[in-house]
Amino acid sequence: MQNNKKRGSFLVRWWFTTKMALHGILANPLRSALTILGVAIGVASVVSLMGIGEGARRAVVEQFESFGSNVITITAHDSSVEFDPEYSEELVEIVQGLEAATPVVNTKTSLKWRRIRGKVDIVGVDNEFPIIRDHKLCLGHFFTKAHVEQRIPVAVLGYNIGVNLLGGRSPVGKSITLNGNTYRIIGVLNPKGEGKADDIDNKIVIPYTSALKIAEKRTVDAIWGKASSEKEADLVIVQLGRIFRRKLGLDQKAPTHSTISEAGGEEDRPRGNDEMEFDDMSTMNNMEPMEPEVPNPLLQSAGDELISITSLNQLVQEADKANRVMTLLLGGIAAVSLLVGGLGIMNIMLVSVTERRTEIGVRRALGAKQTDLLLQFLLEALYVSLIGSVAGIAAGIWGLNIFEGQGFETAVSFKAIKIATVVALSSGLLFGVYPAISASSVPPVEALRSQ
Repeated sequence: MQNNKKRGSFLVRWWFTTKMALHGILANPLRSALTILGVAIGVASVVSLMGIGEGARRAVVEQFESFGSNVITITAHDSSVEFDPEYSEELVEIVQGLEAATPVVNTKTSLKWRRIRGKVDIVGVDNEFPIIRDHKLCLGHFFTKAHVEQRIPVAVLGYNIGVNLLGGRSPVGKSITLNGNTYRIIGVLNPKGEGKADDIDNKIVIPYTSALKIAEKRTVDAIWGKASSEKEADLVIVQLGRIFRRKLGLDQKAPTHSTISEAGGEEDRPRGNDEMEFDDMSTMNNMEPMEPEVPNPLLQSAGDELISITSLNQLVQEADKANRVMTLLLGGIAAVSLLVGGLGIMNIMLVSVTERRTEIGVRRALGAKQTDLLLQFLLEALYVSLIGSVAGIAAGIWGLNIFEGQGFETAVSFKAIKIATVVALSSGLLFGVYPAISASSVPPVEALRSQ
């Protein structure tokens, strides 16, 4: 029975204290609105800036991921080290963990379709392209190894070209003219999105044998490969680094110093499948455990980059890490305004204590405990912070929509909302403690005398 009375007394005190706290806020609406505005600006800044940072992070990560998982690119930056197309098949055989590879030819040529004339970007690859780039087709099928070897003029269209060619109808089975030759359309790739996967939606994919003819070349300057797993990708990078250092004569421990040259020099260029020669390549499958090396080696000679070997997995991780740091910095900068909002709460609460000494004295004289006054002023600070947080979240999301309308990549980060709300409420309570203690410590006699 006695416990029920104590519980009832506590609830009455709590309810009355809560009403007094709300009354204290509503009694000075302009002052309270300005305090709430300070908190709202801080929360909105954190939500909007961290949202912009998160949007940029996701956009960069999605851009790299659009190329496919566990993709490795080998790019020659000098014509003296370009590769024979068959070199990709040799790498699959000798590099453990490399499950597929394709030579790549990037060029531009003339397009003729009915009355349409123009230039179009061409990507020349082999039949492994869909596997390497994790890129499926929405219509038709991809070309086969026979198409590549026999130089059959077939084409697979990027999504945007495939849609625009016949106004949304399937172009499979139709013919287009590239560089004066007729190519039969056999498929259309799935959409990747604007600017993603090197803007593949606006390109045409053909066998690399045909692309070399268009580009008037015999060698390729890039090879794309795919590792069997994320872990294997790092090992593949190390093996490729060793292979090319020896082939380019950059590894002083290598017994020979052969180079890969542009097609035309019989003594320097890579030989055919039957006579391809590697330094110590016969022992690749029985290699000793390799010491850790840089997972993304840049092969250089005299300061000039000759070949870059890149794991897109690593690029994704590095881009993700860099953008997370940027997002945290933006959030930290915006959090300063939350500190300013907290100081505003403290300032207003101190002024409120000074102005309401009579009210405090009357409450103490009528039996209010020191804890009741402490709770009242803490609740006032908490209410101001809570209302400011809600208004700030709404303003921050609205701001993100404005930025998105201007072409920025944005994302509503629930983590940012949670952090901003917790910091705002915590700062409100923290900066409200001293004014609350000051109010509850005023002796009743002095408070009534000040009247």
